[in-house]
Amino acid sequence: MMRAPGKNAWQVLPAIRRGALLAAAAAAMALSGCSTLSQSSAPAATAASGAARQYHQAIDVSGRLSIRYQQDGKEQAMHGSFTWAQGKQETVITLLSPLGQTLATINIAADQATLKQSGQPARSAGDVDALTVQALGWPLPIAGLRDWLQGFGQNAAGQRFSAAPSAAADDGFSVTTADKWLIQYTNWQAQDNGAESYPKRIDLARNTAQAGEVAIRIVIDSRQPH
Repeated sequence: MMRAPGKNAWQVLPAIRRGALLAAAAAAMALSGCSTLSQSSAPAATAASGAARQYHQAIDVSGRLSIRYQQDGKEQAMHGSFTWAQGKQETVITLLSPLGQTLATINIAADQATLKQSGQPARSAGDVDALTVQALGWPLPIAGLRDWLQGFGQNAAGQRFSAAPSAAADDGFSVTTADKWLIQYTNWQAQDNGAESYPKRIDLARNTAQAGEVAIRIVIDSRQPH
C-alpha cells in the first residue's frame, strides 16, 4: 500500500507554483532538450526470447508513481497513481493522490498540451514537458514516457533501443537517453513470453536545475493495447 503524502506530498501540487514545484518535464524539454508532442512510431522489436514485441500507438496504462526531488535544499517525496490513455491523435494523463483524487489532468494533442489542476485555470503550451515542469515544479518526462512505458526509446547516441527481460542480467536493462535520463527496467511481466512481456517497474533518475536530483519510480499495474 502506498503511504499517505506528508505536508509536501501530492496535496502540494496546487501550491507547487509557490516554490517552483513537480517539473513534469521541462524535463522532457526544458530538462531534456528534445520533448515534442509528435506521435512516436517505434517499429516492432525483438525481445529476449526472439519473439517480436510490438509498439502500440494506442494503449491504456495505469499504475503507481513515487517521486523524490529537492526543494529549497530539502528532500521531498510524493506518492500517488496515474492513468495513461494513449491514442493515435490524443493522449490523456491523469495524476491521482493516494486516496484517488484527481490532482492534475494533462491532455496532449498534435501541436498543443493542456494541463488542468483543481482550483486553477487551465494552462496550454506547445511543449508538454515544459508545461508540466512549470505547473508541478519537478520533471515528469511525458514526451519520453510515450515510448519508455512500452520499453522503447532512443539512447544518448540517438539510436533506438528495445528493452527486454533477461535472465542473465542481475540489474535488468538500463540505458541513458539524450536528455540525460537514466532508465532502468528492473521488473517485467510475463517474462516467459517475449512477445507479451512488458515493463512492470521502471526507475528514472537525473540531475535537474529545477529540482536537484530527481528519482521517479513507476510501477505498471495494468496495460491494454487497443
